Amino acid sequence: MAFIYLMPFGTIQDSTLLTNLKLQNHTMKKIFKNEIAGIKSGAFLKILSSLFFAVFILVSFPSSAQSGNDRKLADQYLESAEYEKAAELYDKLSDRDPFGTYPNYLRCLLSMRAYDKAEKLVKKFIKRQPDNLSYGADLGFVYFSSGDEAKANQQYDKTIKLLKPDQGMIIMLANAFIMRQDWDHALATYLQGKGLIKEEYGFHFELAEVYYQKGDFTGMINEYLDAVAENPMTQQQVLNILQARVGYDPENNKADLLRTSLLRRIQRNPEQSMFSEMLIWLFVQQKDFESAFLQAKALDKRLKEDGSRVMSLGNLAASNQVYDAALKCYQYVIDKGNDNVNYIPARMELLNTYNKKITEENSYTSADLIKLEKDYETTLSELGRSGKTAGLIRGLAHLRTFYLDRTDSAIADLEQAIDFPGISRQTQAECKLELGDILLFQGNVWDSDLLYAQVDKDFKHDALGQEAKFRSARLDYFRGDFLWAQAQLDVLKSATSQLIANDALFLSLLIMDNMGLDSATDALMLYSKADLLSYRNKNDEALATLDTLLNQFPNHSLTDEAWYKAARIMDVKHNYQAEDSLYKKIVEAYSEDILADDALYHRAELYENKFKDPAKAMELYQDLLTKYLGSLFVVEARKRYRALRGDVLN
Repeated sequence: MAFIYLMPFGTIQDSTLLTNLKLQNHTMKKIFKNEIAGIKSGAFLKILSSLFFAVFILVSFPSSAQSGNDRKLADQYLESAEYEKAAELYDKLSDRDPFGTYPNYLRCLLSMRAYDKAEKLVKKFIKRQPDNLSYGADLGFVYFSSGDEAKANQQYDKTIKLLKPDQGMIIMLANAFIMRQDWDHALATYLQGKGLIKEEYGFHFELAEVYYQKGDFTGMINEYLDAVAENPMTQQQVLNILQARVGYDPENNKADLLRTSLLRRIQRNPEQSMFSEMLIWLFVQQKDFESAFLQAKALDKRLKEDGSRVMSLGNLAASNQVYDAALKCYQYVIDKGNDNVNYIPARMELLNTYNKKITEENSYTSADLIKLEKDYETTLSELGRSGKTAGLIRGLAHLRTFYLDRTDSAIADLEQAIDFPGISRQTQAECKLELGDILLFQGNVWDSDLLYAQVDKDFKHDALGQEAKFRSARLDYFRGDFLWAQAQLDVLKSATSQLIANDALFLSLLIMDNMGLDSATDALMLYSKADLLSYRNKNDEALATLDTLLNQFPNHSLTDEAWYKAARIMDVKHNYQAEDSLYKKIVEAYSEDILADDALYHRAELYENKFKDPAKAMELYQDLLTKYLGSLFVVEARKRYRALRGDVLN
């Protein structure tokens, strides 16, 4: 009885195995005779089935092992391009594992140009699984590989028409085309499927990806916007994708397409706020805060908001040093009335931003500074001096110290503000940092260092603490303790704040690149002294120190840094011709160094804003865009170049 079940599972060739099987057969007969008389039929069947399973394993194991070895060998032949040997083994294995061997077997046949065999193979699988339309795509590819493109397209079209309203089927067929980068037929598949499923699933992300691969950015953008219109919850996902795909765009063509598409949708459906939000996002990416403000203001009015959206945009513009746009944002919020929740923050930020604008842009007169001081005092009189307005006091203290030479009153105001009841820890720490800066300005290094250390300790794992650590490291650099300063700066290179990380990296490189091979620091000591004098607004002394450095250490690695520092001081002194001359020397003599793009950008700014020579400014901006593609100034330089060229930017 046992052999009736065993024989179909394979032919026995090994003599040792044959002997073992005969012994097992003898044992089975003996058990059969002993048990047939007295053992119950149920127990007998259990024993018989156990014996049958054991023998089945013994017989089938060599066959399975051999099959696995053949598969590995076939795969090795395929990878080494021995297609005939691989095809022979895959053909042999196809009866046992038809679906597992199919892809590689087809690949072998196509590589061998055995198109007739390939066609028969694919058609056999189409008969086996007619609903798996990827086989139909494979058949079309066989025709395409053989050179019959017309027949291939006919087969592709036929297969696409077989689609049913089944999302899985549609995606499977599209993937079969995508795998071979046949974007046209992948697109046709999704469009056909979209028509079949209709409202159930729009394939927006899949279609957008195909359009992107085809270089059809209009189609891509429309599909992503359709996805947001269908489900607003996908907005952030779409923005993340667009940031990667529209972000690097030297001529702004993709961004222009996106802006146009968004504007059209806003006009057609003004009630759908997500497109206005996306347009604001786009303007921010392009650092076009003026246009972003117009959109944010319109959205705030339409939705009857409290100005929070516009306030946030103002903060973002201020942090990007686009002060005019930031001032417009804050003024809009102020104009909403003093009963608005954002009124006090807007008043404070307006003054502090205007302070930064006139001082950092070096576009002020003594009258401007005196007027700004009075505006601070008027606002503090209206709002009162308290923990809530400590930020205003900090701004006023900075103005009085660095621009009005009234350090004593600034220190007194800050010491009072730090002890205000109810002042937030964050604002208190910011006031301490400002007080530390003012004490450093005075030359009181030790008390300054103590304040930095307090903030560092209280905000150990916060950006504010990292800012305090950077100022402490900068203080050590000013004092000439370069090795300790660099050790602290190296820790800050991985700071969570990108601005702090960049500042730390720049100062660390300055120290590392300009320490002599014998650890001589005389030149660097002179430079750090000039840097500190410049920080303290002692500009004539700073220039004299830089001249000493350049005379005592000609052709030193600090030469370009010294020229650049002198140029920035000349900007403060409004000596623009001398500033331009220094930038030119840097660009010509140190074109490969880290400051070359900075010098070129500031030189272009001079010709645009001070010398009123737009042609020369365009030439310099174009040089920057051509020679320094990785520069941080590329985005702004491109924007200014296009404006000077007369492009309509919005």
